[in-house]
Amino acid sequence: MPTSVSFEWVSATLFAVAILHTFLTKFFDHLAQVRPAHAGIWHLLGEVEVVFGFWALVLLVTMAAMLGGGQAIAYIDSRNFTEPLFIFTIMVIAATKPVLQVAQSGVNHIAKLLPLSGGMGFYVVVMVLVPLLGSFITEPAAMTLAAMMLAKQLYSQKISTHLKYATLGVLFVNVSIGGTLTSYAAPPVLMVAGVWGWDTPFMFTHFGWKAALAVTTNVSLLAFLFRKELGHLQVNTSQDAHTKVPMPLVIVHLLFLATIVVFAHHPAIFLGLFLFFLGVAHAYERHQDRLILREALLVAFFLAGLVVLGGQQTWWLQPLLLSLSSQEVFLGATVLTAFTDNAALTYLGSLVPNLSPAFQYALVAGAVTGGGLTVIANAPNPAGVALLQSYFEDKSIHPLGLALAAFIPTCVAGAAFMLL
Repeated sequence: MPTSVSFEWVSATLFAVAILHTFLTKFFDHLAQVRPAHAGIWHLLGEVEVVFGFWALVLLVTMAAMLGGGQAIAYIDSRNFTEPLFIFTIMVIAATKPVLQVAQSGVNHIAKLLPLSGGMGFYVVVMVLVPLLGSFITEPAAMTLAAMMLAKQLYSQKISTHLKYATLGVLFVNVSIGGTLTSYAAPPVLMVAGVWGWDTPFMFTHFGWKAALAVTTNVSLLAFLFRKELGHLQVNTSQDAHTKVPMPLVIVHLLFLATIVVFAHHPAIFLGLFLFFLGVAHAYERHQDRLILREALLVAFFLAGLVVLGGQQTWWLQPLLLSLSSQEVFLGATVLTAFTDNAALTYLGSLVPNLSPAFQYALVAGAVTGGGLTVIANAPNPAGVALLQSYFEDKSIHPLGLALAAFIPTCVAGAAFMLL
């Protein structure tokens, strides 16, 4: 799609403003308190999930004014919104009571086998196995399951702010690298797998075992640092027979989940399945908790905005990546991922012919390594924020706090990918 040089700079500026806005959400929440006459708009701008959708709208209005309404419409039609739609559907289903019941039961049984006190066993299993499970049920589903279980058993209790942020940082990094055991579950891997011929055996031998080692190391370090607090954590492992979901309904939910994962790249199919799921959920409403439709819609809105804004950044991102050597691209991709979606970076790499195997590896390794540093770094991160931010002070997660919490886990992941 042709664009003018002046509009390219405008789009880059709006993208930078959107990133800056994510750091200012608490400021808008404060404005809502001191300026109650317009509290509604300030609360809206204080929602981190709204940020990129809002600035995507500004981009489209600007594009229509500078390049014409027809070109703005054509640009929207050229965008691929499959990922936001998929994450919306998988979030809702993965967070249902029947699916959580199975996940909770599995975590409890494995945790009992570990010689750890208090809630330490539960914590370690959730933080290690669920992110690695993302390689099979997709990263968004793994993020949703982990966040829901942590919300119920950890964040709902009186724990320190340091533990809250440390857990969030490790969770985001582990989910980002935990999807690399297969070739289809992590968005940045999926963007290049077909083009570069990376199948699941390749991913496991080159990335997967290193990711599993880094995930385990991150959680071990975190559990050691907070061993006293986690040792006193009370975890409720009992299930009331009156509220337990019947097994046939659990199987139906798991089939919906598995089928939607299989058809993750065919929105007409997985959205149709989702409508059938809503019918089943309504028919057996007594076996459901509240469906997280609002949270999932906000996450989808966030990612759709990122798709719109990010699509206009190719003109400077791709030359910047190609200016780096294969040794430099790992660090470059890790840093750039913090400011744009990691799948966007690897997609740009997939468009360039004849990249060396070393460059390809470094690009993907850097993209997944930096996936926990910010909310926008990895597609599942907004889901974790939407489900957990209400447990933080002022019901918001500070971007700097997240970046600091994810820094050491990011270094561990980087060392695993580049030194092993």
